[in-house]
Amino acid sequence: MRRIARKFLSPVYKLYEKRLLSQVRKGPIPNHLAVIMDGNRRYAESLGLHPNEGHVRGKDTLENLSDWCRNLNIRYLTVYAFSLENFGREEEELEALMDLFEESFRNAGEDPRVHKYKVRVRALGHRELLPDRVVEAIEYAESRTKDYKDYNYSLAVAYGGRQEIVRSMKKIAEKIKSGEIDTDQIDADLISANLYTSDLPDPDLILRTSGEERVSNFLLWQLAYSELYFADVFWPELRKIDFLRAIRSFQQRKRRLGH
Repeated sequence: MRRIARKFLSPVYKLYEKRLLSQVRKGPIPNHLAVIMDGNRRYAESLGLHPNEGHVRGKDTLENLSDWCRNLNIRYLTVYAFSLENFGREEEELEALMDLFEESFRNAGEDPRVHKYKVRVRALGHRELLPDRVVEAIEYAESRTKDYKDYNYSLAVAYGGRQEIVRSMKKIAEKIKSGEIDTDQIDADLISANLYTSDLPDPDLILRTSGEERVSNFLLWQLAYSELYFADVFWPELRKIDFLRAIRSFQQRKRRLGH
């Protein structure tokens, strides 16, 4: 019955998706969308699948999201794929995730869509903690797309927001120690200039899936004036309708930016 109901509803969803897309196109579009991809393991568990299958299906959703963002001309997309805390997971799951990261960055460097749409691909985070094969794949994707400027796709891997701020402070301290700057020059712009995201605009909208309503150490400095949207679906289940609802919610808000 459930399968029949979904089949019946599919045309209705398509019609609603088309209508929603038309509405969203008429409003302001976020320049930078940041996403906390949450719920892969719970999704797999809900279907009786191995947790690794949830990560594989989550990778497919991310590829869809990249297309949806380009379709709306969202120029910056940053996704939280793997936190520093995630290193505490079981060895088997970690190996499977590293396989996916290696495959994803290799594919990004070779993807015809990436080169057609001039998408710059990069990784944010402590890459020195990652296996050499993943780092090599990251460097491959970054080197092949380093001159692209139309779109920017950043994957936060081995990333932590607090640790990023600490890293920025250490870089500034080294400049003070060397005499390059003095303490009077420390301000918000200097801190931002020493973050992983130094050449990226701050996110306009942060989307998190799975129904959890927290930011989990993601872009803590950068999200000061970001709008937040929490979708009550596991990441692999995210549909274009859910994505468009997030954009519509962003459009319906009055952004004060601290005023």
